[in-house]
Amino acid sequence: MNNRVAARICTEYIPEQVYEQIRQIYRSCEGPDVKGKKVLLKPNILIDADPAKCISTHPVVVEAMAGFLISEGARVLIGDSPALHRNSFRGEKSGIADVCRRLGAEWVDFNKNPLDISLRRSRIKMARIIKDVDFIISLPKLKTHELVYLTGAVKNTLGLVPGFHKAKQHAIHYDRQRFAEFLVDLNEAVMPDFFLIDGIMGMEGPGPGQGMPVMTGVLLGSTNPAAVDILASEVAGYDPMDIPTTAVAVKRGLWLQDVSDVIYDGPDRELLKKKDFKRIPVTGNENIAFKFVKKRIPFIRKFDKRPVFIHSNCSGCGECISICSSNALTMHKSVKNHVIINDSRCIRCFCCAEVCQYHAVEIRRKVFGV
Repeated sequence: MNNRVAARICTEYIPEQVYEQIRQIYRSCEGPDVKGKKVLLKPNILIDADPAKCISTHPVVVEAMAGFLISEGARVLIGDSPALHRNSFRGEKSGIADVCRRLGAEWVDFNKNPLDISLRRSRIKMARIIKDVDFIISLPKLKTHELVYLTGAVKNTLGLVPGFHKAKQHAIHYDRQRFAEFLVDLNEAVMPDFFLIDGIMGMEGPGPGQGMPVMTGVLLGSTNPAAVDILASEVAGYDPMDIPTTAVAVKRGLWLQDVSDVIYDGPDRELLKKKDFKRIPVTGNENIAFKFVKKRIPFIRKFDKRPVFIHSNCSGCGECISICSSNALTMHKSVKNHVIINDSRCIRCFCCAEVCQYHAVEIRRKVFGV
């Protein structure tokens, strides 16, 4: 597989500049020939929110990539499935619906009649459009992630799984290692043909939904998801092998054998690193005996990082309850805007924090109290 990754420093969402840098990246990494082909662009729209919040792929990046592909003779379709996917979803707040209208690109509803796909160990529902297009191009956003530390190319493929089928995977693959294995399985089965990471503005701190926008100043591209994730992790200051999806892919020898196998085109890699980037701390693997005890003694389990609800910030929207795949959350019957967590049911997937737009869920340790 092609291990080439191209990077270009880019600090502003100026359409002409972004377009030219995407063109260079695509050419450098030998992106697929799209002339006369039907191409699906898959951005990262976790929540339909203002682009300034850096929750989703910026619409300038989506439009520049779509415009480039159209200039190459492609027919472009655009689609994604957010964490909570309602039938009316079109990416309006994120600005991506406007991109579709300006370019005449078709928006694809991933919820319609999904396919059943075989993975290495299981089966899963995926958007039917994957069988109707010639190529898929993935547009991840460079963000931290409470569970897998960094959202990137491998993680963005999960958006091809429609609606609540995504949240269910957290209940099935209920810890960091199992979830990373599942994400790599997913890319083995349905891997996009090109990846362009929007790192012009990234997200640091408690991502992928409640972190802070940060200037990371880079666009990264490759046909190889592990290779481009290695560069993205370096930008954020992580050891690439601390990112569980990268570690799984390298261990399997899927897309490269070692992090040193990356063939790089771009400025000095040191220039790409964001020195003061606020990362999710890497916790490492727990002792097996401690895991055994923790599962059986509820108090010990409270030493885990867990969702902590800030009731004064809560709007009462209930989206955290809707997305919880383990039914661990309920709204208090008599106290307004007060979510209750059943700690014994919580699987620590942190989806509640991902979808909260009001900073009412923090992921931290809370030894005492509920």
